[in-house]
Amino acid sequence: SGMAGLWVCSLLVTGANRGIGLGLVRQFLGLPNPPKWVFAACRDPKGQRAQELQNLASKHPNLVIIPLEVTDPASIKAAADRVEEQLGGSGLNLLINNAGIAKLNSLDTETLEDMTQVYTTNTIGPLLLSQPAQRSPGSALSCSKAAIINMSSSAGSIEEVYLWDYGQVVSYRCSKAALNMLTKCQSLGYQEHGILCAALHPGWVQTDMASSGSQKPPMTVEESARGILKMLSSFSEKETGTFLDWEGKVVPW
Repeated sequence: SGMAGLWVCSLLVTGANRGIGLGLVRQFLGLPNPPKWVFAACRDPKGQRAQELQNLASKHPNLVIIPLEVTDPASIKAAADRVEEQLGGSGLNLLINNAGIAKLNSLDTETLEDMTQVYTTNTIGPLLLSQPAQRSPGSALSCSKAAIINMSSSAGSIEEVYLWDYGQVVSYRCSKAALNMLTKCQSLGYQEHGILCAALHPGWVQTDMASSGSQKPPMTVEESARGILKMLSSFSEKETGTFLDWEGKVVPW
């Protein structure tokens, strides 16, 4: 399947209760050699929107659901402590910053509040979540050792401005362009700690977030998540600081 090379001992996925986050959790749990621990973080683990995740957790003892509000530093600290406690100090191998929001605003309707909320969730969240990660220095970089994967979008590519005619979504685009710069900064700043950092464009996927317009996105969550896992299995030093899509193709900044 091309995934044989992917063995992650422990990972944390944010925004794991639906969409691509949930798809990634499913794919990891379904690997021939699944992770020892999969931490699935979402805002309201007990809520209606996390029902599928709860069902999965009842079947997989290695799946741990963690409450996490990525815009709240206290919540991030509590989640990091919970993970550390579960891992007994062995350190998380893979952090997938997937939680994200979008507001369907145009240039004319964008507001301070919406822009701030989108930026806080999509850009500052991944920054804060990655700060506890650099305590465990590794050797060669790979997703099995230590990696931070930021879920970006070619909607935030300054060259491509993907799907502009479909929707301006200015705050979302700006937040993802900023997330790409954060990824580059993390790749340089955490290199000495042996942490690989990359930004991913998962494709235009049929999620609640992407399907609010008139056109139906071409890809299923499963196709995207499978592609992402396949790609992660081949990651090495040369991928750090890059912006790639679900098939491993380079996306222009």
